[in-house]
Amino acid sequence: MMGLRSIIKRLMGQSGPIIPVVRLQGVIAADQRPGRLNIETVAPLLKRAFAIKSAPAVAIIVNSPGGSPVQSRLISKRIRDLADEHNKPVLVFVEDAAASGGYFIAVAGDEIIADPSSIVGSIGVIFSGFGFVEAIGKLGVERRVHTAGRNKSTLDPFLPEKPEDIARINQLETDIHKVFIDWVKLRRGTRLKASDDTLFTGEFWSGVRGLDLDLVDHLGDLRETLRARYGDKVELPVIAPKRGLFSLPRLGMALLNDIEDRSVWARLGL
Repeated sequence: MMGLRSIIKRLMGQSGPIIPVVRLQGVIAADQRPGRLNIETVAPLLKRAFAIKSAPAVAIIVNSPGGSPVQSRLISKRIRDLADEHNKPVLVFVEDAAASGGYFIAVAGDEIIADPSSIVGSIGVIFSGFGFVEAIGKLGVERRVHTAGRNKSTLDPFLPEKPEDIARINQLETDIHKVFIDWVKLRRGTRLKASDDTLFTGEFWSGVRGLDLDLVDHLGDLRETLRARYGDKVELPVIAPKRGLFSLPRLGMALLNDIEDRSVWARLGL
């Protein structure tokens, strides 16, 4: 919704076009906590942005190291569904990173504009964990596991890895990776010039190199780009989530969230 100042400027003919801006920043995960991106938290923001009928386009800022492949796909698809429904182009702006799931979301845009020093790509899938088999052996601890279904203990960190478990995980990763690759190819199409062996290994690049690989379309930032396209009077209202009194996390939980999120960003050296 426009503020009073914007309404007055419009009535006096002193304003330019409105480009709503949705900022998608953080780790992508299904859990409902502040700072996380998922379809539950993002959908209302997208709906409000695309509902501004006079807007000639919608701008989306992506700043994410990735996370849940399911939530990434749901968000990306919702962007496209709304863009098609309202017949509006989507301009995606990459700040620090659009990596892994962040890039999955970014390719929903009709154009991707990245900061030259941003990180893009990481088109791959990762499963990680720890193994404590030798540790509990040294402590004299016996692990007892009883399952109905022989594969229920897959990836149990206190049991030795089995070749058949690794094979199943590899197949799962391959299936999810294919969904990612197919979406990138569908959205980027003939703009992709590099080979699959270059683009889809999980490697990530700077925005400059991403432009060379056609993973992004232009280099720049939101304000500079939109002022150049829509004039100096363009208005860029940020569609922010509505925060209630009880939406702030407790201090201890906030610290744990921060540590967990920093570990994900650290994979990119950020």
